[in-house]
Amino acid sequence: MDTWIGLAVVAAIIIYVISLYNGFVTLKNRLDNAWAQIDVQLQRRYDLIPNLVETAKGYMQHEREALTQVIDARNQAADRAQRAAADPTNANAVRQVSQAEAALSASLMNFNALAEAYPDLKADSLIANLQEELSHTENTLGFARQAFNDAVMRFNTRIQSFPNNLFAPTFGFRKAEHWQVDTPDARHAVRVSLT
Repeated sequence: MDTWIGLAVVAAIIIYVISLYNGFVTLKNRLDNAWAQIDVQLQRRYDLIPNLVETAKGYMQHEREALTQVIDARNQAADRAQRAAADPTNANAVRQVSQAEAALSASLMNFNALAEAYPDLKADSLIANLQEELSHTENTLGFARQAFNDAVMRFNTRIQSFPNNLFAPTFGFRKAEHWQVDTPDARHAVRVSLT
């Protein structure tokens, strides 16, 4: 009788550990999927930017440096995103993507500010379409980042909760990094003056 009780306890522990591991895997896969959604939107963004810059080149002859900055920032962000896609739980890789994306956003804002000085460029329907596509992609990217952060929160909560925190490191699961805004300017409200 004691043997059966001992076997039942061992079986219950094995079932619990398997269930725990499968729960970690499920949440890790959801986190990976959330990153994949960001990756899709980033790739869309990276594909649109060279077309926007190439179209603007004809109008913005004197703004080569700004155009080059956009392309360089795009290439750096794309490279870092590709590295992070291999392991979205790599905190350093996610942080580097976030920083590169902030630099890309800043260069795009600079590009858009310079484009305002070129009425022919603003009137070009291809530029308008590309800017609309980029705007739509930015909105979709914002939702994808939110979903990623939600998946990170669920994953981190699971691996940090007791008794899960005793098993997570054993199974190779580590805390994931949230997508955060890393630029100091992005955290401050925009000042509008009508005078």
